[in-house]
Amino acid sequence: MRVIVNGESRDLETSCSVAQLLTDLRLTAGRVAVEINEEVVPRDSYPARHLTSGHRVEIVHFVGGGCA
Repeated sequence: MRVIVNGESRDLETSCSVAQLLTDLRLTAGRVAVEINEEVVPRDSYPARHLTSGHRVEIVHFVGGGCA
């Protein structure tokens, strides 16, 4: 199946969950926010939320920082 991840087309196995996608991308769920078709996906639903062909997925990385 084909989905769009951060603007790039990507072929995935059928029945891929958000958690599986993050693992495949070598991302830690605690450090990202995921949106599917402009809807924020709650972190606790990543394992149960499955992607289907045509979904548009946006993944945002949190970046820490501070004042000097």
